[in-house]
Amino acid sequence: METADVRRVGRGVPVSSRVSTKIQQLLNTLKRPKRPPLSEYFMDDQEEIVEVPQADPNTPKPEGRQIIPVKGEPLGVVSNWPPALQAALARWGATQGKSPALTALDITGKPLYTLTFGKLWSRSVKLAYTLLNKLGTKNEQILKPGDRVALVYPNSDPGMFWVAFYGCLLAEVIPVPIEVPLSRKDAGSSQVGFLLGSCGVGLALTSEICLKGLPKTPTGEILQFKGWPRLKWVVTDSKYLTKPSKDWQPHIPTANTDTAYIEYKASKEGTVMGVAVSKVAMLTHCQALSQACNYCEGETLVNVLDFKKDMGLWHGVLTSVMNRIHTISVPYAVMKACPLSWVQRVHIHKARVALVKCRDLHWAMMAHRDQRDTSLASLRMLIVADGANPWSVSSCDAFLNVFQAHGLKPEVICPCATSPEAMTVAIRRPGVPGAPLPARAILSMTGLSHGVIRVNTEDKNSALTVQDVGHVMPGALMCIVKPDGPPMLCKTDEIGEIVVNSRAGGNMYYGLHGVTKNTFEVIPVNASGTPIGEIPFVRSGLLGFVGPGSLIFVVGKNEGLLLVSGRRHNADDLVATALAVEPVKTVYRGRIAVFSVTVFYDERIVIVAEQRPDASEEDSFQWMSRVLQAIDSIHQVGLYCLALVPANTLPKTPLGGIHISDTKQLFLEGALHPCNILMCPHTCVTNMPKPRQKQPVGVGPASIMVGNLVAGKRIAQAAGRDLGLIEDQDLVRKHQFLTEALQWRAQTDPDHTLYVLLNAKGVAVCTATCVQLHKRAEKIAAALMERSGINIGENVVLLYPPGIDLIAAFYGCLYAGCIPVTVRPPHPQNLSATLPTVRMIIDVSKAACILTTQVLTKILRSKEAAATVNIKTWPIIIDTDDLPRKRPPTIYKPPNAEMIAYLDFSVSTTGMLTGVKISHAAVSALCRSIKLQCELYSSRQITICLDPYCGLGFVLWCLASVYSGHQSILIPPMELESSLTLWLGTLSQYRIRDTFCSYSVMELCTKGLGGQTDMLKARGVNLSCVRSCVVVAEERPRLALTHSFSKLFKDLGLSMRAVSTAFGSRVNLAICLQGTTGPDPSTVYVDMKSLRHDRVRLVERGAPQSLPLVESGTILPGVRVIIVNPETRGPLGDSHLGEIWVNSPHNATGYYTIYGEENLQADHFNTKLSFGDPQTLWARTGYLGFVKRTELTDSSGDRHDALFVVGSLDETLELRGLRYHPIDIETSVSRAHRSIGESAVFTWTNLLVVVAELCGSEQDALDLVPLVTNVVLEEHHLIVGVVVIVDPGVIPINSRGEKQRMHLRDSFLADQLDPIYVAYNM
Repeated sequence: METADVRRVGRGVPVSSRVSTKIQQLLNTLKRPKRPPLSEYFMDDQEEIVEVPQADPNTPKPEGRQIIPVKGEPLGVVSNWPPALQAALARWGATQGKSPALTALDITGKPLYTLTFGKLWSRSVKLAYTLLNKLGTKNEQILKPGDRVALVYPNSDPGMFWVAFYGCLLAEVIPVPIEVPLSRKDAGSSQVGFLLGSCGVGLALTSEICLKGLPKTPTGEILQFKGWPRLKWVVTDSKYLTKPSKDWQPHIPTANTDTAYIEYKASKEGTVMGVAVSKVAMLTHCQALSQACNYCEGETLVNVLDFKKDMGLWHGVLTSVMNRIHTISVPYAVMKACPLSWVQRVHIHKARVALVKCRDLHWAMMAHRDQRDTSLASLRMLIVADGANPWSVSSCDAFLNVFQAHGLKPEVICPCATSPEAMTVAIRRPGVPGAPLPARAILSMTGLSHGVIRVNTEDKNSALTVQDVGHVMPGALMCIVKPDGPPMLCKTDEIGEIVVNSRAGGNMYYGLHGVTKNTFEVIPVNASGTPIGEIPFVRSGLLGFVGPGSLIFVVGKNEGLLLVSGRRHNADDLVATALAVEPVKTVYRGRIAVFSVTVFYDERIVIVAEQRPDASEEDSFQWMSRVLQAIDSIHQVGLYCLALVPANTLPKTPLGGIHISDTKQLFLEGALHPCNILMCPHTCVTNMPKPRQKQPVGVGPASIMVGNLVAGKRIAQAAGRDLGLIEDQDLVRKHQFLTEALQWRAQTDPDHTLYVLLNAKGVAVCTATCVQLHKRAEKIAAALMERSGINIGENVVLLYPPGIDLIAAFYGCLYAGCIPVTVRPPHPQNLSATLPTVRMIIDVSKAACILTTQVLTKILRSKEAAATVNIKTWPIIIDTDDLPRKRPPTIYKPPNAEMIAYLDFSVSTTGMLTGVKISHAAVSALCRSIKLQCELYSSRQITICLDPYCGLGFVLWCLASVYSGHQSILIPPMELESSLTLWLGTLSQYRIRDTFCSYSVMELCTKGLGGQTDMLKARGVNLSCVRSCVVVAEERPRLALTHSFSKLFKDLGLSMRAVSTAFGSRVNLAICLQGTTGPDPSTVYVDMKSLRHDRVRLVERGAPQSLPLVESGTILPGVRVIIVNPETRGPLGDSHLGEIWVNSPHNATGYYTIYGEENLQADHFNTKLSFGDPQTLWARTGYLGFVKRTELTDSSGDRHDALFVVGSLDETLELRGLRYHPIDIETSVSRAHRSIGESAVFTWTNLLVVVAELCGSEQDALDLVPLVTNVVLEEHHLIVGVVVIVDPGVIPINSRGEKQRMHLRDSFLADQLDPIYVAYNM
């Protein structure tokens, strides 16, 4: 009795069969899956993934002493320094009104207007008065002191900007200068919206011309830019300003800590924040700059930089007014047209100071050939704003080299380092003529990547030459701290982030208190972690060190830092290396972006460059491969991806640079549209888990069987109901052979319609009653018997389109004692592809004759057929269309039921053609099993929309009705292509309860009718009658497809419980079939990583890396399955992954000779377990799966055992010692980008090849390559070797809707795919 009890009480829970399914399902959801097994049993994947390779013991480590803070010289006190910056303007406006403050240039580089200090003062006062008193109606004040106001002025109009900026200062409102928005789609436009929002800006000042140029809505209103708050726009041209009344004076208080202005700053992620600068910081900064640069009253300064922020604002707008300097503003547009314009301005105005960037030096030098008589002798300071960049040294040297002959003195070149937060960090003071120039630092790149300063003497290739950026600013204190983690002071030979304490720096990120603290209130700590003092420092975002003589060296920016495998690389250095690889032929205007993306637990470097319109494919690839080598040898780091995009397509910053964070975003979204791409994941992904070593297989002591337990778990086996004995023995005798069943029906119920065939219009074009089918079978049997050369027991090929002729021919063969072989007819439009398969089956089955239609007879003998196969050697062809009405002399009755009834041939997805032998006993057992499971009897109607050539599709189409007597409505699946609603319309019209279809039919309906449910509803289509809709397949159930089908057609009354799947294989055509009884199919979630290790680990829904699997339908009556380890052939426990073995009266008897593999026969069909139950004969399905005992009860009241199919063993890919199911990788690939339709994977040598169909526009083609590579690496820990992008429809899919991956592989290897693009990931 004990065993019975164990079965009744699973895990000690009494099983009740009377619980309603709803409550049962509720209980199931409350049951948590078991915890994963202890780590003694296996190494878990997370532990195997080496997140970062182990550090090399030889890596350089800092050895110096701890750095001592560096002090700048004291800030001198000059008696006539103004108490506030506005006071300086007031003073010059009153005393030096005629003195020029600003000269603006037109587009050709000629002076457009000059603004005097008097005009600047009076206009600023007018604007201040207008802002405070004239914006609203009489008595309401719109702006109050301290409100934030956006300044929107183009780069070409410095005058309007100066007036607006000083007008705001005088009105005591806070100016927030931003770029002019050009379109809704500007790079970073919504981020600017974030800035305006965080600063609470509601008003924007602009010029009339600029306002006219802003994008408008059709009604003429200014467009609401993406992510921007609602703004009130105010035009500040003089004619709109009101002159203040005599008694009104602007209030100019002494500078205090209130915010004076807000400068925008974009972070590495692209977020735009506002750095608030207080009035006292603004003033102190101007004083410090005046002292460091030794500015004098009345000097002339040429400014090429953006005057809205940074150096362009600090020197060119603020310090210049403080010192009554005449600024000549050279707009970017002039520089584009005439790169020498700034040099000419210096010459014409005898300017003492020029403010430029490296690119201005570079372009001026390139254009200098046109100029002979320019002199730069007047310059005492050439301030290089990005002098901290790695490429600045060569620009400065080259410029000096060219212009020394034009009077340029070497000591006037003054590189500096700045950041929005710390403002000016350091600047080189103008040198004394004749004094030696400061020394350069030549550093080892390897050392730098480990954050250590090592002077490089040997390898000039991997050295970085940096110039100093002078000394710390007057009145400032500087330290170097570790860039990440707590702000620990660095050692003297260590690279760190520069932090500054000074009154002249930013105060906060406006409106963002959280981020402010970490940047503006940093207190450095020493090695033991104790703070070095009270005073807060500001993080500058610059990385560098203090060199000899307290000179400051900057080697990069925090935001350009790429942290790869624990080493630091500077984006600018990589750009410099890429630029050094003669990009002239390939790269458009030197536009290169470098950033990193996180893929598989590490940062990966991506380089994107714009390609010149005239660059050839050859040049581009050569340049790309040289860049790879250069970066590898100089920086010792692998590139993940190198992409070239068409010229001018990367998102631009306002001054024409590349908007890095937007570029990265486009790359990750697959919207970059490259025209060339090179991925090198093999070289740079070094943290892959080690390949799995398979353990030797032996039957160890752990496999001891105790009753029905293996190693402490219930054996994984499951069975359908008993087939039982049918009471009426007479019926069993009659139904021992289907031929007898048909004759019996023809006598007892001759006019009962068994079959109805529909055409595309839903019209019944052909029907067959019992007697009609019997008579047609007799005609065919007579024709076969008359022909000499066709003997009893010979094979006959049936070549028919789906229909009733096929069924009649099948029974005709049985009547004549021949063995039918159904074959799909060749496709008349595609004979070259489809006829060889027909020929092959005819040859393999050694058919004595072909039964077919008149049309197909013509095709078989046609010229087109002759081009593909030898048509002279066809066996006898009998056209059955117009046979004479004859009856055969006798109807053959086999001597016993073990005789072969028919052969079932099918081509597997791996391209194997296999035929199996089905005996008469198997036919009647299978028909009986289906009859019981689906409750089929004469008064029932079912609809079949399947291909009738093999497997369960053939059984349902040709055999089941004759056995059970139900009426089958036949719909050939190809009719759906011209009439999508045919199948669903039929279900509704005939009120069908049970229907069978294939995945391809379901997909056609889902894709084609998804959006038309309302139209179908209006036409009266109602699917509430459907009780079961079974998808017939030989694969893992496609949960996503069945689910979306159910959801889409729920509106038409389809029950969510109706759709289920069947499962069959070659050795047994129908193992599972969800019938009318039994619980609903259960769904479980398994861990994908464990599956690769051939383990099943159940997880919660929504767990990362989880895969939903649904039960493949209830096991058919008379069928038993067991899960077996395919190597030891021992049984496995519940919820373990193994091969599904099956025992049932309807197993096939054996293979009909697979070429040369006769020994498979015994192995696949009559196999015994290696231990446990050695008597039972099992057939091996070749599919991996597991059995799980569920909480549900089956019809007998026992706990229900569910069979889950994972996939075919033949299809799995063995990569890195793990087992992958192609469908899992394909699911990830199809999710990677909206333009990927179908995808398929296979291996070639040991490379993984991914073929993806592009259903978007061709410009998306190359976007798919990195996304496919990323997703497969992230989700499957595999490196894709080749990505092939093809047109839709290239991946071959058979009639069952299965991908023919091997055919695809053959076409790929034979170079027949005609791909859009093939990327070989190096």
